[in-house]
Amino acid sequence: MFWLVLSIILIVVTVGISLTAITLPGIWMMALCSAILALWVPEYVGWWTVITIILIAATSELVDFIASALGVKRMGGSRSGAVGSVIGTLVGAIAGSFVLPIIGSIIGGVLGAGAGAFIAERGVAKRTFKDSVRSGSGAAVGRLISMVIKLMLAGAAAAVLVVMVIVNGF
Repeated sequence: MFWLVLSIILIVVTVGISLTAITLPGIWMMALCSAILALWVPEYVGWWTVITIILIAATSELVDFIASALGVKRMGGSRSGAVGSVIGTLVGAIAGSFVLPIIGSIIGGVLGAGAGAFIAERGVAKRTFKDSVRSGSGAAVGRLISMVIKLMLAGAAAAVLVVMVIVNGF
């Protein structure tokens, strides 16, 4: 039974990290799988493991939500620029996935964050072109950094799951 559970976990964490890399909810898939395994084989996956992975997933969502807005603020942008970056991220990721499957959502999210901040700074906050570009580039960099952090958190969730199965299996 140990090898079956470990095989399932290895497949799930590989798919989960891959999904996270293309901005899909891979960490949440790992959390769901860990909960199912906690019900099916509690001797290998305990509820503390499930709770830990859920906390990692929630942290990744928080980072994802605020990163581009923080990038705007760090570059001196306004509140409307921060809101524009969040909206631009969503629009860009969705549009990008239609234009270029798989990596389009990554590129679209980054470009969308920058464009959303730029448009909001220029159109709503009436900032100069130079300030709007700074704000937009801060949003894009913030979004890119958030993707890297989210991927690292997916790796942490995968490590927790694999290590707990191995520790509990021996």
